[in-house]
Amino acid sequence: MAAVTTQEGNSIVRRIADRTAVAGVIGLGYVGLPLAVAVGRAGFRTIGFDVDAEKPPRLARGESYIDAVSGPDLKALVESGRLRATDDFAGLAECDVIVICVPTPLTRYREPDLSFVEASTRTIARHLRDGQLVVLESTTYPGTTREVLKPILEETGLRSGVDFFLGFSPEREDPGNRDFATASIPKIVAGDGPGAAEAMEAFYGAVVDKVVPVSTLDVAEAVKITENVFRAVNIALVNELKMVFERMGIDVWEVIEAAKTKPFGYMPFYPGPGLGGHCIPIDPFYLTWKSREFEISTRFIELAGEINIAMPRYVVGRLEEALDRRLSKSLSSSRILLLGLSYKKNVADVRESPSFKLLEILESRGASIGYHDPHVPVVPPTREHGRYAGMPSVPLTADELSGYDAVLLATDHDDVDYNLIARTSRLIVDTRNIFARLGIRSDRVVKA
Repeated sequence: MAAVTTQEGNSIVRRIADRTAVAGVIGLGYVGLPLAVAVGRAGFRTIGFDVDAEKPPRLARGESYIDAVSGPDLKALVESGRLRATDDFAGLAECDVIVICVPTPLTRYREPDLSFVEASTRTIARHLRDGQLVVLESTTYPGTTREVLKPILEETGLRSGVDFFLGFSPEREDPGNRDFATASIPKIVAGDGPGAAEAMEAFYGAVVDKVVPVSTLDVAEAVKITENVFRAVNIALVNELKMVFERMGIDVWEVIEAAKTKPFGYMPFYPGPGLGGHCIPIDPFYLTWKSREFEISTRFIELAGEINIAMPRYVVGRLEEALDRRLSKSLSSSRILLLGLSYKKNVADVRESPSFKLLEILESRGASIGYHDPHVPVVPPTREHGRYAGMPSVPLTADELSGYDAVLLATDHDDVDYNLIARTSRLIVDTRNIFARLGIRSDRVVKA
């Protein structure tokens, strides 16, 4: 074994500096594909790996399935030879840097599911060699890289910090945010020992504008968990305030707009029909699970989770009440159009979208349901909501709207004709305050 070093002569650092290092990215989804493109743009020959055999041919043709990656940019990288995709993981052997960007979901019991991370790590172990840098980007609980990845890799007989490098750098992608891209978001980095830390700073420093080193792998993992717990807790707070203020006859949206004029000590968060996306609905539960090992109860985080999980049922309750009072109709005898399937506006990302829970509740209550989403023309296959796969988005026309008793707005996409909805719909339940924000006044709108 040729031991790696932490000195200036460190061979991987030299290869990173002169762009002769080959980078591999495992998982070509919302995190992995933008990262692979950013690495390719930085001048590295990059190989993207994915178990989905349909992705490599699409990428080879320059077809992007991620909003954050444009087709022309992808095509240019592919044609230059700086980026290729494959489902053959034997190519990991030629990579100097390997970054894992695979899902970290929850089990049905809301416990961490690291099966994708573990499977990827075992695949890497079969091709591990001296001098490689292995990085985890998937969000997880503090201790994962050290307690899960490291032992699997060291089963090969190679040692972290001696024969190969091990690091963690949490992804910070924000789908639909045009103000920030992978390369412009500051990157937290940490390594297992000084050699790994040096290699991590060298690699990510070559790819992104700003690198933020922290002292340990566990600290880096805790940073991402902290960011997402912060959002989850504050969203739960405004969701609870929404329910309280509604009973008091107070518009929580007006309260927030006024409160955010304070130039210090306040940051606006907004209520909604529930949490969506891969991070905020999931990551806090990774920390609550890990905290049990230390006999600590995370009551604050768990309460926030309970509030956010309960929001779809609250919204359906408001819809049911509005149908009864405004139209003298029961929910079970009503046709409901769900407006928006993706978890946030202007993206096609349906991961953990609360819209699926709304569909399930409405369906279980006997309502006839349809949905419209300009970004999701057909419901894609999902692990938890497979029975909706293939369901088409209905056209948003006056004739179509007239056939529904109510429109339940879950996602406030920009490219929707809200004036048409206000003119045509019998009842609108708005969970995003979009009609008030657009100045569209209608006595058919109920906030929820």
